[in-house]
Formats: sequence, structure tokens, C-alpha cells
Amino acid sequence: MNDHLSTLRDVFADDGPIARSLERYTPRSAQLEMARAVELAMETGDSLVCEAGTGTGKTFAYLAPVLRGGRRTLLSTGTKNLQDQLFHRDLPKVMEALGTPLTAVLLKGRSNYLCLHRTALCATEGRFYRREDARHFQSVQSWSRQTHQGDISEVESIPEDSSLWPKVTSNSDNCLGQECAYFQECFVNKARKRALEADLVVINHHLLFADLALKENGFGELLPNVEVIVIDEAHQLPETAANYFGFSITARQLTELANDAKTKQLKEALDATAIGEAADKLDKCAKDLRLAFGADSRRGAWEKVRHQVKDERELDFLQLALQELTTHLESHAARSKGLESCWRRSRELAGLLDELTDHPPDGYVQWYETTRRGFSFNLTPLDVAEPFKAFLETTERSWIFTSATLAVGGRFDHFAQRIGLEHYSSGRWESPFDYENQGLLYLPKGLPEPNSPGYTQAIVEIALPVLTASGGRAFVLFTSHRALQEAYGLLQDRIPFPLLVQGSASKGELLQRFRDAGNAVLLGTNSFWEGVDVRGPALSCVIIDKLPFASPGDPVLEARIRALREAGRNPFLEYQLPQAVIGLKQGVGRLIRDEEDSGVLVLCDPRLITKSYGRTFRHSLPPMPVTHEVGAIDRFFADPHHLRGEELEAV
Repeated sequence: MNDHLSTLRDVFADDGPIARSLERYTPRSAQLEMARAVELAMETGDSLVCEAGTGTGKTFAYLAPVLRGGRRTLLSTGTKNLQDQLFHRDLPKVMEALGTPLTAVLLKGRSNYLCLHRTALCATEGRFYRREDARHFQSVQSWSRQTHQGDISEVESIPEDSSLWPKVTSNSDNCLGQECAYFQECFVNKARKRALEADLVVINHHLLFADLALKENGFGELLPNVEVIVIDEAHQLPETAANYFGFSITARQLTELANDAKTKQLKEALDATAIGEAADKLDKCAKDLRLAFGADSRRGAWEKVRHQVKDERELDFLQLALQELTTHLESHAARSKGLESCWRRSRELAGLLDELTDHPPDGYVQWYETTRRGFSFNLTPLDVAEPFKAFLETTERSWIFTSATLAVGGRFDHFAQRIGLEHYSSGRWESPFDYENQGLLYLPKGLPEPNSPGYTQAIVEIALPVLTASGGRAFVLFTSHRALQEAYGLLQDRIPFPLLVQGSASKGELLQRFRDAGNAVLLGTNSFWEGVDVRGPALSCVIIDKLPFASPGDPVLEARIRALREAGRNPFLEYQLPQAVIGLKQGVGRLIRDEEDSGVLVLCDPRLITKSYGRTFRHSLPPMPVTHEVGAIDRFFADPHHLRGEELEAV
């Protein structure tokens, strides 16, 4: 490490190592202040909750003190893509700039690494239901002979959602552990060993909670020796925690068990034909249960469909088939480790299925979800504050929680309460971008109420002149897939710009097409509201159809609202409103990503003006000038600076 860098001010100075290693670096007081707050929390062992607006440089603001401190640290971020970006792009730059001697390792969940055992099974069987899977498998075999890490993200030619990946990766259910013939060569074990020896380990929230919830044996030895945990994209933490402190069983788990049991029987117990027959029955029952739910994708409280005769009968058949397979596997489990593993899985799944479809314990909500081909039964805790608080209080280490969107009304109460955090310091730094000159907020008038049948059509009519003025170059973000599809049908023959729609290709491919086109319009929902970074003129307009309140029909939300009411609390003010504010801030954050960016934000929901809570949303927005006239958008794109002389409102 460079000894002359006595303070963080030296690190972030205009002639400091960060400035020398980055083009177009500009010192920001907010970045330095955040770095100092992180450093202080690490020195005192306290927890820090902080929000840093877009452009603050929060990643460097926590990396610099972490690297200078030399403490063993976990860095956790929201998604695998952000994890890769942090490890491969941001971390190396700061490490090189500071000349740090620390070692850093990227660690992902088990299913992100090639399983040599399952790959060998695929090669032996040679059975693929899709021609493209056979072609992709040849690519995997070729790559497997060259890779050192075994991280499947290295194989860019195969889509993330390829049906091949589950066949050549393992999970905690089907891993053979030390009994595996490839145990010494296992990529997962090698990755964990590197992590145990490293100073810095970059993980994601799912992997963090897989350990905290004790869902995966063998990883827990990493956490006890960690002195600092940095949680980036911390706004995602409560929902991730709810998933991992809960339980679920999916159609895919059942069909994979059936396939594995049959494969093991044919290879290791050819005479035990009853296993294969029971496996076929289980596979059929899982498919029949999916059909019993109907063709449409559904999500709802289990209690509302529990007593539907057709569903209940198919569920009974599924449970009987699973019990039958468990019995036959038990009779032959001693013949091989593979059969023993299948028996253990079937026994655990049978117990879990009974629990998830019976009466839930207090404090949990029982719900189901169906997709095009699958289903899941789920048990989710209404509140993760207590289990997370218990973990916080049993460990002595610094926790740094940071995001561009954590505060509601300038306070962190909502976030802290959701994770059970009682004692913490906090900091909040606004974006350094000049929104008053870089942006314009258009609040159209005359829109119907958002629950009106013609609302999406009205949004499209609002969007058309805006898209003409912007020359395309826009994200149109929706709060539901139904509205997105309706808008796509209404727009596809009415604009001269390339029209991209979520679901037609992978997220990465759509973003690349958007950037390459330079004048495209992308319709997105959910995943396009956050974690998307398009800089420059290719994205100059963001249109948002509604305030992102969660669907009141969501079974988990419904149960949380009911629990809050029964406790004499106000679910709208304490939960629904803060969550929607954070969601809106994420969507708005897609627009201005750089000092040289400029653009128009269009918020279509009339409740911003007509409802008293609209003020809370407006106060969460960047300080842009506001217009209610579409003509101002034409003038903005003709000359953004010309609008300075107009009488525009403040947010």
C-alpha cells in the first residue's frame, strides 16, 4: 500500500491515485464524506446505513476504506451481474490505484459452477430433449477442458436460462459431497477454499442468506472470521431475507428428483424397476398438478385454492407418488451413494411438501405460484426483523448498508425496522448531477385514474408525442406485464423507432440492441427499473406509467397488511408507501447516469398531484424543473439551456 496516503482526502484528491487511474475523474465531497463514514464505522465496529445518490461514486467510497483498513471483508451486492461488475471492473481499479496487497475472490452459489459429476453423466447418457441442448453441451465439454474457475458465466454463447444448465450444475439437493468421485477437482470446493484464504470475498445477497438461513452446509465456515460486511444495493435485502428465511418447493425440484432417481436406478440398480416406475409416476403427477391450476400464470394465497376439488385431488396424487418413490428408494439406498442421495432428497421433499400445503405456523404466509410450465408452494415469514436482528446481535463486526435508494422522507426508519437494526449511524448524500439543468420532469394532466380500463391506452397517447420529441431513445417502464403487453400492441405500428420489449430476448441482449440502435424505445417492467446503466444520448427519456405500489392481490403483501392492521398499525403509511417511494426512486434513477447526460422524465400517474401522499413521492425526486405542457419537451430537446428562462415549477 502507498504509505504516503495518510488520509482518505489524499486518496480522493484531484491529484490522488484514484484521479490518476481513472479518466474524467472529478473529486466529489459527498464521495469523500461517505468514505470517511465507512472508515469510522469500521474502526468503531458500528453499523452504518447510508444513501448515496446516482453519481456519488459509492462503490469507490466503500472500497477505498475497506482496502486501506485491511480487515477481512465480505462485499455483497444484489445480483450476479452486479457481483461480476464489482469484482471484474470496480475492485481491480481501486486495488491497483491504492497498490493494495490484499487478495480478493469472487464466490457464487453452487449452481453457478460446472459440476463435473453431472457433466460426466450427461456425456454417458447422451439424451437431450432439445437439439440446441445437445449443441450447447458440446460447447460446455470444450470449455470444461480449459476453465480454471468453472464459472458458467464464462460461456457467453449459452443463454443464462438454457435448459442445459441444470443438467450440468448441482444444487444442495443433488450434490454428492465427499462421496463424489470428482470431489478433489470440484469447482465449488476450490472456490470456497480460495474464499476461506482471501482477505476480500465478493458475494451476492442470495449467497449471504443461503448461509445465514443455514440452507447450504459447508459455506458457514466463511462468515465467522469476517470483520466487516458491506451490503451494496441494500434496499433489496429485506425481500431476499424473506425468501431465505422461508421455505419453498418447486415443480422443478420434483421433476429433477424423478429424473435423477431413474438415471441412478438404470445405472446402479437395474433390477429395481419399481424405482423407475415410481419416478415416472412422480414426474407425471407433477405435470398433472400444474395443469390442474389452469393455463394462466397465477400467484395467490394457498388457502384460496386449497379446497378446490381438482387441485386438491391432484395434490393428493403427487404426495402419494412422492411417498411411493421414497419407500422404493429406501429399500435400495445402501446399494450406492447416488441412490442414497435420491432417497434423502425424496424424504426431505415429502416432509416439506406436507408442511407447505398444511396449516402454516404463526408469522408465516402460505402461498403458491404457477409459471408457464411449473409451480411452487411457498412459506414466507411476514417479518424478517427478528431472525436478522438475532444474527446481528450475536456477531461483533461492522455492517455497512448502502444503496442509492434507502431513505424515505430523508429518514432510514423504514429500512432499519424491516431488518431489525436498532443502533446505527447514518449518512445521506444527494447526487452531484445538475438535475436543474440536465433534466425536465413532465407531469401530464387529464389522465384517468390508474385503475380505469382505458388507462394504458391513455399512457400510450401521452407517450407518442414525447417519443417523437425525444427521437425514440426512451425506456417506457410499467408496473405490470399486462400493461406492458397492451402498450406493445398499441405502439408497434405507430412509432418509426426500433421497439424492444422485455421477454423477447435476454436482458443483456435487449440492452445491447438498445445502445447500438441509438434511437430505440424499450418497454420494460420489474428488472428494468433498477440495475440498468445506459449512459449517453441513447437513453434520453424515461416514461413511467404508474407509481409502483405492489399489487394488493399479492399474497405476501396481503398477509403483511392484515398483520399490521391487527397490530393497530397503518400498513399504507408504514409499509406500502415507503416501498413504493423506494421503487420510484429506482426507476427515476435510470435517466441521468453521467455528468454529461440530459433527459426528460415523464411520470404519468395523476395521484402525484391529486393525492396527499403524492407530496411524499415528489419530495423523493431529484430537483428537476417541472412542466405540464408537452411543448416544453420539444423545446428541451431543441436546447435544454433555453428552458432556463421559462417559468417552470420546482419539484
